Amino acid sequence: MSTESLPSRAETVIIGAGAVGCSIAYHLTELGADDVAVVDQGPLPVTGGSSTHAPGIVFQTSPSKIQTKTAHYTSRLLKDAGVYTEVGGIEVARSEERMDFLRRRVEWATSYGLPEPQLLEPEEVTERLPLVDEDEILGGYYSPTDGQVAGTDALQWYIETSSARFFGDTEVTDIETGGGEIQAVVTDNGRIECDRCVLATNNWAYQTGQMAGLDLPITPVEHQYVVTEPLEELRGNEDAIGDATAGLEVPGDSQITEFMAQPPDRPVGRDQDNSLYFRTHGDGYGLGSYNHEPLVVDPDEMGKNDEDSQASVHSFTEKHWTKATHPNREKSPQQALDELLPATESKDFRVTENGIFVYTPDGMPVLGETAAVDGLWTGLAIWWTHSGGYGKILAEWMENGAPRLPSGPVDTSGIHVNRFEPHAGSKDYFTDRGGKQYEQVYSIVEPRWQPDDHRGLRVSPFYGQQQELGAEFYQSGGWETPQWYEFNADLVEKYEEQIPEQDGWQGVNRSSIEGAEHLHTRENVSMFDMTTFSSIMMEGDDAGEFLQRICSNDMDIDVGKVRYTTMLNEGGTIIADLTVARLDEDEYMVTTGGGNSPGIHGSWIEDHAPDTVSVAVEESAKCTVGLWGPKSRLLLQRVTDADVSNDEFPYFSCKRLYVGDVPVIALRVSYVGELGWELWAPSEYGQKLWNTLWETGQDLDVRPMGGGALESMRLEKGFRLWGTDVDTDVDPFAAGLPFAVDLDTEFIGKEALVEVKEAGIDTEVACLTLDDSTDAMLSGRPVLADGEAVGYVQAGDYGYSVGESIAYTYLPSEYAEAGTSVQIQCEGETYDATVRDEPLFDPGRDKIIR
Repeated sequence: MSTESLPSRAETVIIGAGAVGCSIAYHLTELGADDVAVVDQGPLPVTGGSSTHAPGIVFQTSPSKIQTKTAHYTSRLLKDAGVYTEVGGIEVARSEERMDFLRRRVEWATSYGLPEPQLLEPEEVTERLPLVDEDEILGGYYSPTDGQVAGTDALQWYIETSSARFFGDTEVTDIETGGGEIQAVVTDNGRIECDRCVLATNNWAYQTGQMAGLDLPITPVEHQYVVTEPLEELRGNEDAIGDATAGLEVPGDSQITEFMAQPPDRPVGRDQDNSLYFRTHGDGYGLGSYNHEPLVVDPDEMGKNDEDSQASVHSFTEKHWTKATHPNREKSPQQALDELLPATESKDFRVTENGIFVYTPDGMPVLGETAAVDGLWTGLAIWWTHSGGYGKILAEWMENGAPRLPSGPVDTSGIHVNRFEPHAGSKDYFTDRGGKQYEQVYSIVEPRWQPDDHRGLRVSPFYGQQQELGAEFYQSGGWETPQWYEFNADLVEKYEEQIPEQDGWQGVNRSSIEGAEHLHTRENVSMFDMTTFSSIMMEGDDAGEFLQRICSNDMDIDVGKVRYTTMLNEGGTIIADLTVARLDEDEYMVTTGGGNSPGIHGSWIEDHAPDTVSVAVEESAKCTVGLWGPKSRLLLQRVTDADVSNDEFPYFSCKRLYVGDVPVIALRVSYVGELGWELWAPSEYGQKLWNTLWETGQDLDVRPMGGGALESMRLEKGFRLWGTDVDTDVDPFAAGLPFAVDLDTEFIGKEALVEVKEAGIDTEVACLTLDDSTDAMLSGRPVLADGEAVGYVQAGDYGYSVGESIAYTYLPSEYAEAGTSVQIQCEGETYDATVRDEPLFDPGRDKIIR
């Protein structure tokens, strides 16, 4: 802790000295940042945030690779620091559905490199957790490197180890910005000018964001935790109380902080069937509960420390412990724990709390530089579990321009601060969705699960027609996107021999209509709503030069031509894949995916554009129809005077034309591997565009096509999907996209890419097919060679045209050669698979370029 006065200037100011802020400061200074100041409204290290009232349990295994990787990094970092107790973690199953889920845990852990994950029989659970009633469980999942962080000790270690300066009892009252840039942080102890500012304020994230004019969708929620009185069964485990906070200023009840600092002496446990977890505190048991209705706190009402309490600790609400208030749980926390841990029945509690932490609408953290304010970074919605890892990622991102862990680059698509859609800042929306995330945190969430609330927020101009056609809508980025259409149910019988059943977990929320739409498009013509995809318009004398600087391919293309490229960070890994159409000498249209792409990619392009280039991210200004299939030219020619023959409108070219009365920018590209076009029109013309194509194509059996068919068709063709097959994890060479790189040009990330090429590619994308099964593979499942995990499934689906189940992965180069035999573990089954040359469908491109 610094004893000097608050500086008037620092290169970097971090707001928040909890687990995340301290981790960021530590990692920044480790990388060489030499002027970092950390401020917090509370005393150090017990500031009144969630870091010292949290039980500190680290369960590492997640379906998310980045969550698993950051948790493991955190456990190794803090173990080496001497503030992590590695006792292992056990999740018990009290239902067959949960045992199936625990098998998934083993598969995810294997995929993402956690050591020695294993399933346990009931008696093996009770050998390690003797107070668990063996008759109540069916088995367990054991991760031997799970454990617990001693929060107060860890914060002190960070503060003492880092060369950053820390200032407690310093409340931030304003964040000054100007010209779209950070200028200063204003506190009650003075003003600090800075070049960079990091918000690491978790429970106060919404309030601090508001100071900078941001609506950060981060919801504080109360969470119950208790510590029992001494148990006879734990006699002799007494631990010293008072050592952790000796000599420290502690807001409110120091007992909470003291008990949270006590290490467990046996594995930490979870009973997810009842939304509960538990661990020992000396001679008592600590019991944590998500098993109550979400207790959402108004983010504007997050208070401050006072003489009696820490700001992030609310009074214990007994009814949420003794009554079943969770909408999906039949038992109260008390009943469920009494059954599982009979020794705790009827025991009094020495410590109780409703502690506060935060959730986002999608349950993932918030990292990165904000689009609205240059130099304003975020490290938010992060628990102790992942705090070390995300501190490392953010520090690398800030200092070196490429987010990474020691194990390599990481995918930021699911954690980027700019991923949120415009409506996510509505307090009603993000508090409802944050509460839902709390409710589901220990639930078994089905593949492709869809929420019920806040639907119909964003709809394309085709929404009315789609409703009439029986669209099954999925929500993506707030958009209602059809997954399949009941209108096409009649096609299932026609193609039934080519559409295998998908049973079990792989078949949840799927429809055979998806396969029928796939096969129909291959033979006829279909219309796909691409309105969620984004166009970015660029104009100006320097537009071509700017595009060349941000794109890895040669962007010196003729007017009327289209080129595919990647966009890289300084580390040479893929920020985005783009399609660039040159409409005029100084006018370009750049297209990219939907979902979080406009916020992440659009804002990045805007931020890097010179003043001489106009950039307009048209997230909703245009609507788009993908017109695909062997009859697409016949249909398009009927509705336009333009010549759309192959000679006059070849593959990867573009034209302005009219579809009936509708002005359209037409791109001769296809994401499904068939003849086709993307037709981009102003949104107000959307209904007319759809109706013109639909009515004209009836005798051609034109059909609507949903997202399910798109996924299986693009995998057959080997087309990449950013955030799934390609992302900031990989470079274009590993991703099988060397054609999107021209090293004779100059672009961001070139230097790193040259080093990659010179060193040799040791990991490559690989297309797999199952040898003797039609089951669809699920993402995150391990790919094995010689009995060892060598990769994991990035994306999988059944290829209805090629008649094989497809999975894409990345493999060490020695295993990526076509013909290599591997295995995939999915849902407790082991499948034989073979590496194949890609693409599987139409490798000569005869269909797409005719």
